Amino acid sequence: MIRLLSLLLLLLLPLRATAQEQSAALLVADELYITRERDLVASGNVEAFQNGIRLSASSIRYNQNGGGLKIEGPITLTEGEDTVIVANSAELDADLRNGILKGARLVLKQQLQLAAVQIDRVDGRYSQLYKTAVTSCRICDDGRPPLWQIRAKRVIHDEVEQQLYFDEAQFRIGRIPVLWLPRLRMPGPTVERASGFLVPSIRSTSSLGVGVKIPYFFKLSEKRDLTLTPYLSSSTTTLEFRYRQSYRNGRIQFDGAITRDDLRPSETRGYVFGNGLFALPNDFVLNFAIETVSDDGYLDTYGYSSKDRLRTELTISRARRDEYIRASFYNFKSIRDDEENETLPTLVLDGEYERRFFPTSLGGELRTRFEAHSHGRISDLAVDSDDADDVVDGRDVTRLSAEIDWLRSFTLRNGLRTDTTVGLAFHTFNISQDDTTAADPSEITPHAAVTLRYPLVKTTASGVSHVLEPVVQLSWTGGDRLDIPNEESTRVEFDQGNLLAMSHFPRADRRERGAMAAVGLGWSRFNPDGWDAQLSVGQVFREDLDTSFSTTSGLNTLSSDLLVAGQVSSKDGIILTGRGLFENDFSLSKAEFRGDYNFDRGRIGGSYVWLQEDADEDRDSEVSEFTLDGSYKINQFWTASADWRYDLASDRASTAGLGLRYENECVTLDLTVDRSYSTSTSVEPSTDFGFNIGLRGFSADTGTERYVRSCSN
Repeated sequence: MIRLLSLLLLLLLPLRATAQEQSAALLVADELYITRERDLVASGNVEAFQNGIRLSASSIRYNQNGGGLKIEGPITLTEGEDTVIVANSAELDADLRNGILKGARLVLKQQLQLAAVQIDRVDGRYSQLYKTAVTSCRICDDGRPPLWQIRAKRVIHDEVEQQLYFDEAQFRIGRIPVLWLPRLRMPGPTVERASGFLVPSIRSTSSLGVGVKIPYFFKLSEKRDLTLTPYLSSSTTTLEFRYRQSYRNGRIQFDGAITRDDLRPSETRGYVFGNGLFALPNDFVLNFAIETVSDDGYLDTYGYSSKDRLRTELTISRARRDEYIRASFYNFKSIRDDEENETLPTLVLDGEYERRFFPTSLGGELRTRFEAHSHGRISDLAVDSDDADDVVDGRDVTRLSAEIDWLRSFTLRNGLRTDTTVGLAFHTFNISQDDTTAADPSEITPHAAVTLRYPLVKTTASGVSHVLEPVVQLSWTGGDRLDIPNEESTRVEFDQGNLLAMSHFPRADRRERGAMAAVGLGWSRFNPDGWDAQLSVGQVFREDLDTSFSTTSGLNTLSSDLLVAGQVSSKDGIILTGRGLFENDFSLSKAEFRGDYNFDRGRIGGSYVWLQEDADEDRDSEVSEFTLDGSYKINQFWTASADWRYDLASDRASTAGLGLRYENECVTLDLTVDRSYSTSTSVEPSTDFGFNIGLRGFSADTGTERYVRSCSN
């Protein structure tokens, strides 16, 4: 029979429309005819379009008297991009919104499959499924069950709310029933936020025993939500929470927990961490952070954070092309065993204003900077001459600073680049509760610098580029340093980032004085098809010795340690980065190294850090630490990971962890083991086991890669 394509626009009936609306159907079929009973029959590759619904079937019979459709399968009914119904036969009304489909299967967002003996469609919104099996796993034709499925007597799918309602639900792993619930509601795969239980997890620790976490998510509104997670074990009863809210101009989030446990039976323990960000008028931005905890060992024991110093912050700032403004308030709290909060600068006020001008009469750039800083201690005791060097008691410090610099750059015809800086700085201090220091010292500090650079570039015939740049800076800073305690610049890092700085102290309360020279050499290699490399070498020479630098800073002598830093990377995924300071006899005083290798099936990386002992930096013994971390994809489903941290100085491990992850088209399983070997008065060594399983198909698509299992043996 010659294939006939019939394209017919039929005005069927009002089809449950209002008086002002008319519904029309578009019908495409190989053969179209009318029977003696006045039934319209379409057969052979039939496709019908009605009210945004597309229907494919082998035949459709339309009764003009009753207005109903009898459809023979295989049937495919598609609504939009997210809902597909496949059935053997069906009886529907003319607008395809109500009726019965038999031997049907409902597929949501190409993820979740609901197979039923019968599906009843109601008002084009509800699909009622009887004797249903639900899964997002691949179903094979060899009779093997999916990895997991939910069997239910009845399932109702609400297409408007995108919710699934189960009656007498039974959760199975393979053929084994593991859970039965009389009622169950779960979100469809297109829902991003819906109230309900989240996937539980199991955690086992040597200090808290085996426990389970059962989170429940509350959708308070489109912009607010709350997650409550009871954590129950033989040793603890804990309620975790997370509250989030978004605004038109910002957002906030608070995380925390409240606990009663056997470790401290008479205490209520807990923590709260919060943060927020808001856009204010005139381009200002406000951000805040809150961190508080009931006791020193709580965060580490429950695995909420590895922080040993907490910070509460409130900051308002604005950044524009030629202007920067910031005002900040900080409150610090130490939870280290060897620190007393009463003698630490826990309350800090800090602000700065920086502005650039480009005067046409002078040329170049005029840069102004104003800074205000104040920190106070809880202690009311004053520092006196009988105190030990490391005791500061209740000293409070306030500083006001102002600085103006003129910068001008020239590039000569031979390629030599000259950068000139001339400036003046003013500092005034108010020091209280310290009988050994003047109360209100002030200083004016002139400074100037000239920097010469001569970049050389070469490109080989193979396309490899080399850039060699020698650099020399001559600088001078006048005046004498005030006899004030070092409160802000206690930790100095000498690296390629501040090689050419006129002062290597991190804060303005201290500046280097006298004449100084810095020399450096930078080399870079760029190969589009192979290895890239960067190398920096530098050293600083000064006229006068500065005793404020610690022994391991690399800057405590007239000639600094030799700085060497470099990086090597390849297209094959190898990245090596290192930095070190070498003394005059070429012995190391500080070193750090990091190596990473990324390959097709995983990655591996490691780092090493070595620091000499230094009493000025509160380091009584050397630091020598090695870390190793990586992951390996065993196959397309299984991934193993590990991390290890070893203290070479004390010859013992610090932390270790193992992880195993299974992921396919319908399930994600995570198993972790973490061991902490550290010990203190507030934290004991512990081992944590974690187990978490997630079912795909009942939440919005995360966008992560999925691996579909094969049905072959």
